[in-house]
Amino acid sequence: MDNNATTPVHPQVADAIRPFLNGLFGNPSSLHFAGREVRTSYEAARGQIAGAIGAGVEEIVITSCGSEADNHAIKGIALAAGKGRIITSTVEHPAVLNVCRYLETRGFTVTYLPVDGHGLVDPDDVRRSITKDTILISIMYANNETGTVMPVGDIARIAREKEIPFHSDMVQALGKLDVDVGTLGIDLASFSGHKVYAPKGVGALYVREGLSLHNLIHGGHQESGRRAGTENVIGIVAFGKACEIAGDKMDERGIAMEALRKRLLDGILERIDHVRLNGHPVQRVSNTLNLSFQFVESESLLLALDMKGVAVSSGSACSSGSSEPSHVLLAMGIPGDLCQSALRFSLGRDNTREEIDYVIDILPGIVARLREMSPFYKR
Repeated sequence: MDNNATTPVHPQVADAIRPFLNGLFGNPSSLHFAGREVRTSYEAARGQIAGAIGAGVEEIVITSCGSEADNHAIKGIALAAGKGRIITSTVEHPAVLNVCRYLETRGFTVTYLPVDGHGLVDPDDVRRSITKDTILISIMYANNETGTVMPVGDIARIAREKEIPFHSDMVQALGKLDVDVGTLGIDLASFSGHKVYAPKGVGALYVREGLSLHNLIHGGHQESGRRAGTENVIGIVAFGKACEIAGDKMDERGIAMEALRKRLLDGILERIDHVRLNGHPVQRVSNTLNLSFQFVESESLLLALDMKGVAVSSGSACSSGSSEPSHVLLAMGIPGDLCQSALRFSLGRDNTREEIDYVIDILPGIVARLREMSPFYKR
Protein backbone atom coordinates (compact mmCIF):
# COMPACT_ATOMS: atom_id res chain seq x y z
CA MET A 1 0.00 0.00 0.00
CA ASP A 2 2.82 2.35 -0.98
CA ASN A 3 2.08 2.72 -4.68
CA ASN A 4 2.78 6.46 -4.69
CA ALA A 5 6.40 5.56 -3.99
CA THR A 6 6.54 3.10 -6.89
CA THR A 7 4.47 0.49 -8.67
CA PRO A 8 5.24 -3.04 -9.87
CA VAL A 9 5.90 -3.47 -13.58
CA HIS A 10 2.65 -4.40 -15.31
CA PRO A 11 2.79 -7.84 -17.01
CA GLN A 12 1.85 -6.33 -20.38
CA VAL A 13 4.64 -3.78 -19.96
CA ALA A 14 7.11 -6.58 -19.24
CA ASP A 15 5.96 -8.36 -22.40
CA ALA A 16 6.39 -5.19 -24.45
CA ILE A 17 10.04 -4.70 -23.49
CA ARG A 18 11.13 -8.34 -23.69
CA PRO A 19 12.24 -8.16 -27.35
CA PHE A 20 14.54 -5.24 -26.49
CA LEU A 21 16.36 -7.36 -23.92
CA ASN A 22 17.43 -9.79 -26.63
CA GLY A 23 17.39 -9.29 -30.39
CA LEU A 24 16.40 -5.63 -30.65
CA PHE A 25 19.54 -4.05 -29.24
CA GLY A 26 20.35 -1.29 -31.73
CA ASN A 27 21.04 2.34 -30.92
CA PRO A 28 18.01 4.30 -32.15
CA SER A 29 20.31 7.10 -33.34
CA SER A 30 22.16 4.75 -35.69
CA LEU A 31 21.28 4.94 -39.39
CA HIS A 32 21.63 1.23 -40.17
CA PHE A 33 18.86 -1.39 -39.97
CA ALA A 34 19.48 -2.27 -36.30
CA GLY A 35 19.03 1.34 -35.30
CA ARG A 36 16.05 1.94 -37.60
CA GLU A 37 14.00 -0.96 -36.28
CA VAL A 38 14.50 0.24 -32.72
CA ARG A 39 13.81 3.87 -33.65
CA THR A 40 10.39 2.89 -34.97
CA SER A 41 9.38 1.40 -31.62
CA TYR A 42 10.93 4.31 -29.73
CA GLU A 43 8.91 6.91 -31.61
CA ALA A 44 5.74 4.82 -31.38
CA ALA A 45 6.13 4.85 -27.60
CA ARG A 46 6.59 8.63 -27.66
CA GLY A 47 3.27 8.78 -29.46
CA GLN A 48 1.63 6.67 -26.77
CA ILE A 49 2.83 9.08 -24.08
CA ALA A 50 1.70 12.09 -26.10
CA GLY A 51 -1.69 10.52 -26.66
CA ALA A 52 -2.16 9.89 -22.94
CA ILE A 53 -1.81 13.59 -22.12
CA GLY A 54 -3.31 15.21 -25.21
CA ALA A 55 0.02 16.46 -26.56
CA GLY A 56 1.77 16.39 -29.89
CA VAL A 57 4.59 13.86 -30.30
CA GLU A 58 7.07 16.66 -30.94
CA GLU A 59 6.18 18.16 -27.54
CA ILE A 60 7.46 15.15 -25.54
CA VAL A 61 11.03 15.11 -24.22
CA ILE A 62 12.10 11.78 -22.74
CA THR A 63 13.92 12.04 -19.38
CA SER A 64 15.30 9.63 -16.80
CA CYS A 65 12.59 10.39 -14.21
CA GLY A 66 10.09 12.94 -12.95
CA SER A 67 12.75 14.78 -10.97
CA GLU A 68 14.82 15.36 -14.09
CA ALA A 69 11.72 16.60 -15.88
CA ASP A 70 11.03 19.07 -13.04
CA ASN A 71 14.65 20.25 -13.13
CA HIS A 72 14.62 20.63 -16.90
CA ALA A 73 11.39 22.63 -16.87
CA ILE A 74 12.26 25.02 -14.06
CA LYS A 75 15.97 25.50 -14.71
CA GLY A 76 15.32 25.58 -18.44
CA ILE A 77 12.92 28.50 -18.16
CA ALA A 78 15.06 30.28 -15.56
CA LEU A 79 18.29 30.02 -17.54
CA ALA A 80 16.53 31.13 -20.71
CA ALA A 81 15.22 34.22 -18.89
CA GLY A 82 18.47 34.93 -17.07
CA LYS A 83 16.73 36.51 -14.09
CA GLY A 84 13.30 36.94 -12.55
CA ARG A 85 10.72 35.54 -10.14
CA ILE A 86 9.30 32.03 -9.87
CA ILE A 87 5.99 31.34 -8.13
CA THR A 88 5.43 27.92 -6.55
CA SER A 89 3.73 26.45 -3.47
CA THR A 90 4.94 25.29 -0.08
CA VAL A 91 3.68 21.72 -0.67
CA GLU A 92 5.54 20.87 -3.85
CA HIS A 93 7.67 17.76 -4.32
CA PRO A 94 11.35 18.19 -3.32
CA ALA A 95 12.25 18.01 -7.01
CA VAL A 96 10.52 21.39 -7.40
CA LEU A 97 11.24 23.00 -4.03
CA ASN A 98 14.95 22.19 -4.01
CA VAL A 99 15.37 23.42 -7.58
CA CYS A 100 13.77 26.70 -6.57
CA ARG A 101 16.03 26.97 -3.52
CA TYR A 102 19.04 26.33 -5.74
CA LEU A 103 17.97 29.06 -8.14
CA GLU A 104 17.63 31.47 -5.23
CA THR A 105 21.37 31.06 -4.68
CA ARG A 106 21.85 32.08 -8.30
CA GLY A 107 20.00 35.38 -8.00
CA PHE A 108 16.45 34.34 -8.83
CA THR A 109 13.53 35.29 -6.57
CA VAL A 110 11.00 32.68 -5.49
CA THR A 111 7.54 33.22 -4.00
CA TYR A 112 6.31 30.21 -2.00
CA LEU A 113 2.52 30.37 -1.83
CA PRO A 114 0.73 29.10 1.29
CA VAL A 115 -2.01 26.47 1.22
CA ASP A 116 -5.18 26.11 3.25
CA GLY A 117 -5.89 23.39 5.79
CA HIS A 118 -6.74 20.95 3.01
CA GLY A 119 -3.50 21.63 1.15
CA LEU A 120 -5.02 23.74 -1.64
CA VAL A 121 -3.45 26.76 -3.29
CA ASP A 122 -5.85 29.67 -3.78
CA PRO A 123 -5.72 30.83 -7.44
CA ASP A 124 -6.32 34.39 -6.21
CA ASP A 125 -3.06 34.13 -4.26
CA VAL A 126 -1.34 33.21 -7.50
CA ARG A 127 -2.83 36.24 -9.24
CA ARG A 128 -1.83 38.59 -6.41
CA SER A 129 1.73 37.24 -6.38
CA ILE A 130 2.44 37.91 -10.04
CA THR A 131 4.85 40.77 -10.65
CA LYS A 132 6.29 42.21 -13.83
CA ASP A 133 9.43 40.10 -13.38
CA THR A 134 7.61 36.75 -12.95
CA ILE A 135 9.04 34.21 -15.41
CA LEU A 136 7.37 30.94 -14.30
CA ILE A 137 4.55 29.51 -12.18
CA SER A 138 4.94 25.91 -10.98
CA ILE A 139 2.09 24.19 -9.10
CA MET A 140 1.63 20.41 -8.88
CA TYR A 141 -1.59 18.70 -10.01
CA ALA A 142 -1.95 15.98 -7.35
CA ASN A 143 0.00 16.05 -4.10
CA ASN A 144 2.14 12.96 -3.57
CA GLU A 145 1.61 12.84 0.21
CA THR A 146 -2.05 13.78 0.72
CA GLY A 147 -3.56 13.17 -2.71
CA THR A 148 -5.12 16.65 -2.74
CA VAL A 149 -5.87 17.83 -6.30
CA MET A 150 -4.88 21.40 -7.09
CA PRO A 151 -7.00 23.76 -9.25
CA VAL A 152 -4.38 23.78 -12.00
CA GLY A 153 -6.88 24.69 -14.71
CA ASP A 154 -7.78 27.91 -12.91
CA ILE A 155 -4.13 28.70 -12.25
CA ALA A 156 -3.20 27.97 -15.86
CA ARG A 157 -5.82 30.48 -17.08
CA ILE A 158 -4.31 33.17 -14.85
CA ALA A 159 -0.83 32.36 -16.14
CA ARG A 160 -2.05 32.48 -19.75
CA GLU A 161 -3.72 35.87 -19.19
CA LYS A 162 -0.40 37.23 -17.93
CA GLU A 163 1.61 35.41 -20.63
CA ILE A 164 3.65 33.54 -18.02
CA PRO A 165 4.67 29.89 -18.62
CA PHE A 166 2.93 27.46 -16.28
CA HIS A 167 4.59 24.20 -15.21
CA SER A 168 2.87 21.41 -13.30
CA ASP A 169 4.39 18.33 -11.69
CA MET A 170 1.83 15.75 -12.82
CA VAL A 171 3.70 12.66 -11.68
CA GLN A 172 0.95 11.52 -9.29
CA ALA A 173 -1.89 12.52 -11.61
CA LEU A 174 -1.16 10.36 -14.63
CA GLY A 175 -3.44 7.34 -14.71
CA LYS A 176 -5.63 8.74 -11.92
CA LEU A 177 -6.93 12.03 -13.33
CA ASP A 178 -7.83 13.32 -16.76
CA VAL A 179 -4.52 14.81 -17.87
CA ASP A 180 -5.14 16.79 -21.04
CA VAL A 181 -2.49 19.47 -21.19
CA GLY A 182 -4.28 21.34 -23.95
CA THR A 183 -7.63 21.52 -22.17
CA LEU A 184 -5.97 22.44 -18.88
CA GLY A 185 -3.78 25.07 -20.54
CA ILE A 186 -0.46 23.67 -19.32
CA ASP A 187 2.84 24.81 -20.86
CA LEU A 188 5.18 22.33 -19.17
CA ALA A 189 4.39 19.10 -17.32
CA SER A 190 6.48 16.39 -15.66
CA PHE A 191 5.75 12.65 -15.63
CA SER A 192 7.41 9.48 -14.31
CA GLY A 193 7.17 5.93 -15.62
CA HIS A 194 7.51 3.98 -12.41
CA LYS A 195 4.39 5.59 -10.93
CA VAL A 196 2.26 4.00 -13.68
CA TYR A 197 3.60 0.41 -13.74
CA ALA A 198 6.67 0.96 -15.93
CA PRO A 199 10.24 0.36 -14.70
CA LYS A 200 12.22 2.96 -12.80
CA GLY A 201 14.56 5.16 -14.80
CA VAL A 202 12.29 6.81 -17.35
CA GLY A 203 10.15 9.93 -17.35
CA ALA A 204 8.91 12.62 -19.69
CA LEU A 205 8.64 16.38 -19.93
CA TYR A 206 5.87 17.96 -21.95
CA VAL A 207 6.98 21.25 -23.53
CA ARG A 208 4.32 23.22 -25.36
CA GLU A 209 5.27 23.84 -28.97
CA GLY A 210 6.91 27.23 -29.37
CA LEU A 211 8.16 27.45 -25.79
CA SER A 212 11.91 27.94 -25.50
CA LEU A 213 14.01 26.67 -22.61
CA HIS A 214 17.64 25.86 -22.01
CA ASN A 215 18.82 22.27 -21.98
CA LEU A 216 19.60 20.55 -18.72
CA ILE A 217 21.94 17.96 -20.28
CA HIS A 218 24.33 18.85 -23.09
CA GLY A 219 26.01 16.48 -25.50
CA GLY A 220 24.64 14.76 -28.56
CA HIS A 221 21.65 15.44 -30.78
CA GLN A 222 19.14 13.12 -29.11
CA GLU A 223 15.55 14.25 -28.43
CA SER A 224 15.81 16.74 -31.30
CA GLY A 225 18.75 18.35 -29.54
CA ARG A 226 16.82 18.95 -26.31
CA ARG A 227 18.21 16.19 -24.09
CA ALA A 228 21.57 14.55 -24.83
CA GLY A 229 22.39 10.93 -24.06
CA THR A 230 21.84 7.54 -25.66
CA GLU A 231 18.13 6.80 -25.57
CA ASN A 232 16.76 4.45 -22.90
CA VAL A 233 14.91 2.25 -25.37
CA ILE A 234 13.63 -0.25 -22.82
CA GLY A 235 12.39 2.54 -20.57
CA ILE A 236 10.57 4.51 -23.25
CA VAL A 237 8.91 1.44 -24.78
CA ALA A 238 7.78 0.43 -21.28
CA PHE A 239 6.51 3.91 -20.46
CA GLY A 240 4.60 4.12 -23.71
CA LYS A 241 2.87 0.80 -23.08
CA ALA A 242 2.14 1.79 -19.47
CA CYS A 243 0.50 5.02 -20.66
CA GLU A 244 -1.67 3.06 -23.06
CA ILE A 245 -2.77 0.75 -20.24
CA ALA A 246 -3.31 3.65 -17.83
CA GLY A 247 -5.81 5.26 -20.18
CA ASP A 248 -7.84 2.08 -20.62
CA LYS A 249 -10.90 2.04 -18.33
CA MET A 250 -9.31 4.72 -16.11
CA ASP A 251 -12.65 6.00 -14.82
CA GLU A 252 -13.87 2.49 -13.99
CA ARG A 253 -10.62 1.69 -12.25
CA GLY A 254 -10.76 4.97 -10.32
CA ILE A 255 -14.24 4.18 -8.99
CA ALA A 256 -13.08 0.77 -7.79
CA MET A 257 -9.97 2.29 -6.18
CA GLU A 258 -12.02 4.96 -4.44
CA ALA A 259 -14.31 2.28 -3.02
CA LEU A 260 -11.30 0.48 -1.53
CA ARG A 261 -9.92 3.72 -0.12
CA LYS A 262 -13.29 4.56 1.44
CA ARG A 263 -13.53 1.08 2.94
CA LEU A 264 -10.09 1.50 4.48
CA LEU A 265 -10.88 4.96 5.86
CA ASP A 266 -14.28 3.98 7.25
CA GLY A 267 -12.88 0.83 8.84
CA ILE A 268 -10.05 2.71 10.53
CA LEU A 269 -12.24 5.55 11.82
CA GLU A 270 -14.78 3.06 13.14
CA ARG A 271 -12.24 1.08 15.14
CA ILE A 272 -9.59 3.63 16.14
CA ASP A 273 -10.13 6.97 17.86
CA HIS A 274 -7.98 10.11 17.66
CA VAL A 275 -7.40 9.71 13.91
CA ARG A 276 -7.23 12.73 11.58
CA LEU A 277 -7.71 12.74 7.81
CA ASN A 278 -5.09 14.93 6.12
CA GLY A 279 -5.87 16.53 2.77
CA HIS A 280 -9.06 17.50 1.02
CA PRO A 281 -11.93 15.08 1.85
CA VAL A 282 -13.30 15.13 -1.71
CA GLN A 283 -10.90 16.91 -4.07
CA ARG A 284 -8.29 14.15 -4.07
CA VAL A 285 -7.00 11.32 -6.22
CA SER A 286 -8.77 8.01 -5.80
CA ASN A 287 -5.94 5.97 -4.31
CA THR A 288 -4.33 8.11 -1.60
CA LEU A 289 -5.16 8.27 2.10
CA ASN A 290 -3.07 10.25 4.60
CA LEU A 291 -3.99 9.78 8.27
CA SER A 292 -2.51 11.00 11.55
CA PHE A 293 -2.73 8.55 14.47
CA GLN A 294 -2.41 10.79 17.51
CA PHE A 295 -0.04 9.68 20.31
CA VAL A 296 1.85 7.30 17.96
CA GLU A 297 5.08 7.99 16.07
CA SER A 298 4.61 7.21 12.39
CA GLU A 299 7.97 5.41 12.11
CA SER A 300 7.01 2.97 14.87
CA LEU A 301 3.65 2.40 13.24
CA LEU A 302 5.25 1.91 9.83
CA LEU A 303 7.72 -0.66 11.18
CA ALA A 304 5.00 -2.53 13.06
CA LEU A 305 2.94 -2.78 9.88
CA ASP A 306 6.03 -3.85 7.98
CA MET A 307 6.43 -6.76 10.39
CA LYS A 308 2.89 -7.79 9.44
CA GLY A 309 3.62 -7.65 5.72
CA VAL A 310 2.04 -4.27 5.02
CA ALA A 311 4.05 -1.59 3.19
CA VAL A 312 3.02 2.03 3.81
CA SER A 313 4.84 5.35 3.97
CA SER A 314 5.31 8.14 6.46
CA GLY A 315 5.66 10.70 3.65
CA SER A 316 7.39 11.09 0.32
CA ALA A 317 9.78 8.28 -0.60
CA CYS A 318 12.23 10.98 -1.68
CA SER A 319 12.34 12.18 1.95
CA SER A 320 12.87 8.76 3.54
CA GLY A 321 15.59 8.71 6.17
CA SER A 322 14.71 12.22 7.33
CA SER A 323 13.45 12.65 10.89
CA GLU A 324 11.89 16.00 10.03
CA PRO A 325 8.08 16.20 9.93
CA SER A 326 6.45 16.41 6.53
CA HIS A 327 6.81 19.86 4.97
CA VAL A 328 3.46 19.28 3.26
CA LEU A 329 1.55 18.69 6.49
CA LEU A 330 3.33 21.53 8.28
CA ALA A 331 2.41 23.89 5.45
CA MET A 332 -1.23 22.85 5.91
CA GLY A 333 -1.06 24.09 9.51
CA ILE A 334 -1.18 20.63 11.08
CA PRO A 335 0.46 20.56 14.54
CA GLY A 336 3.90 18.99 14.72
CA ASP A 337 2.84 16.02 16.82
CA LEU A 338 0.17 15.08 14.28
CA CYS A 339 2.67 15.49 11.46
CA GLN A 340 4.96 13.06 13.23
CA SER A 341 2.13 10.53 13.54
CA ALA A 342 1.03 10.55 9.89
CA LEU A 343 0.95 7.57 7.56
CA ARG A 344 0.23 7.50 3.83
CA PHE A 345 -1.68 4.59 2.37
CA SER A 346 -1.47 4.68 -1.45
CA LEU A 347 -3.36 1.90 -3.19
CA GLY A 348 -2.61 0.31 -6.53
CA ARG A 349 -4.44 -1.65 -9.19
CA ASP A 350 -3.44 -4.98 -7.57
CA ASN A 351 -4.78 -4.24 -4.09
CA THR A 352 -7.81 -6.29 -3.02
CA ARG A 353 -10.71 -5.96 -0.64
CA GLU A 354 -9.19 -8.78 1.41
CA GLU A 355 -6.00 -6.77 1.87
CA ILE A 356 -7.99 -3.74 2.99
CA ASP A 357 -9.82 -5.85 5.57
CA TYR A 358 -6.54 -7.34 6.76
CA VAL A 359 -5.17 -3.87 7.52
CA ILE A 360 -8.40 -2.89 9.27
CA ASP A 361 -8.13 -6.02 11.42
CA ILE A 362 -4.50 -5.65 12.52
CA LEU A 363 -4.13 -1.87 12.76
CA PRO A 364 -6.24 -1.22 15.90
CA GLY A 365 -4.16 -3.61 17.98
CA ILE A 366 -0.90 -2.11 16.74
CA VAL A 367 -2.05 1.45 17.48
CA ALA A 368 -3.33 0.45 20.95
CA ARG A 369 -0.05 -1.24 21.84
CA LEU A 370 2.04 1.72 20.73
CA ARG A 371 -0.21 4.20 22.52
CA GLU A 372 0.22 2.31 25.77
CA MET A 373 3.91 3.21 25.57
CA SER A 374 3.18 6.91 25.07
CA PRO A 375 3.35 9.17 28.17
CA PHE A 376 0.88 11.54 26.47
CA TYR A 377 -1.89 9.04 25.83
CA LYS A 378 -4.83 8.86 28.21
CA ARG A 379 -7.75 6.50 27.69
